[in-house]
Amino acid sequence: MHVTRDLALLALVQSATVASEPEVLGVVIDHIPASTRQYIGSPGIAILANGEYLASHDIFGPGSTNDTTLVFASPDRGLSWQRRAEIRGQWWSTLFVHRGEVYIIGTSREYGYVVIRRSTDQGRTWTEPTDEHSGLLLADGRYHCAPVPVVEHGGRLWRGMEHARGATGWAETFGAFMMSIPEDGDLLDASAWTFSNELGRDPSWLGGEFGGWLEGNAVVTPSGEVVDVLRVHQPGYPEVAAVVHVGDDGSEASFDPDTGFIEFPGGAKKFTIRWDEASRKYWTLANYIADPTGRHPAETRNTLALVSSADLARWDVTLVVLRHRDPLYHAWQYADWTFDGDDIVAVLRTAYDDGLGGAHNYHDANYLTFHRIEGSRGP
Repeated sequence: MHVTRDLALLALVQSATVASEPEVLGVVIDHIPASTRQYIGSPGIAILANGEYLASHDIFGPGSTNDTTLVFASPDRGLSWQRRAEIRGQWWSTLFVHRGEVYIIGTSREYGYVVIRRSTDQGRTWTEPTDEHSGLLLADGRYHCAPVPVVEHGGRLWRGMEHARGATGWAETFGAFMMSIPEDGDLLDASAWTFSNELGRDPSWLGGEFGGWLEGNAVVTPSGEVVDVLRVHQPGYPEVAAVVHVGDDGSEASFDPDTGFIEFPGGAKKFTIRWDEASRKYWTLANYIADPTGRHPAETRNTLALVSSADLARWDVTLVVLRHRDPLYHAWQYADWTFDGDDIVAVLRTAYDDGLGGAHNYHDANYLTFHRIEGSRGP
């Protein structure tokens, strides 16, 4: 892994390498005090055909119902936000636009069914996934995911997913698979989707420290193959990700533990990978750890870095975007982002001071925040 020294390419709209002020950085989209025992999860972002931004998050925690997603809109490129919708029965979800219409895909609740909804009025109202013809895609188990990319390639749309095959044992029970559909198919019709075989955990991998994989990204390799790049839960350093290979028709997934693990800054936390044609690089915003401590890497989220790769194999830290000295109650995590012209625009699940006691902890975020990184599509 290489850390880039020349950072002149990039500038954060509202930035601080080490946060010392009590005000949260970025534009606040939503705030939920920790006293409610409700926490902000699963940030998602999409840019609509009319130029508006949509953002979403679900609400988790003991004070929540674990089945609700809120949708927000910005008419001014992220400077201000208003709530646009509340969706019951939607969780861990990705916002995306396809052929002028906006969709949200995830699960029906925590470890629920796989569901997708469509909106034809810029996210104000959404279809209901009542059956296999209206967006109920898988209703035969407990499923897990995150706001990971929906990628168009080879005439199909692709998205990673996991099946939680056991009732206990977070991560270690997850079976990774890829779901895909012809680009001209009816996205609400379950029969139009193809689901690959599931790949489960082998505890002997990584010298016996492989705890499981999750939150996989559909990514197109330089050779044109679709792969599922997954977060890896393991206690050691360096952090790694796993690369699962997927057949052209989406029906077969395979993994080689001898070659499939790659060193990946922030690989123990959720990340979103996107390809940029202008720079000819893959980019992500990840919770890079410059100086490993005794904490589990999955529990260290107080630094957010812009990371890039030309080949999906070697990843370089281009810029440390946000950092706080405290890892216990401060975090910028689960970054979802997209390109807007020469910029990257992102939404973060943010744990930070709020004058009301702050976040419950680093994981249980009290803010959804918006950020813009200017000029990120450079060399």
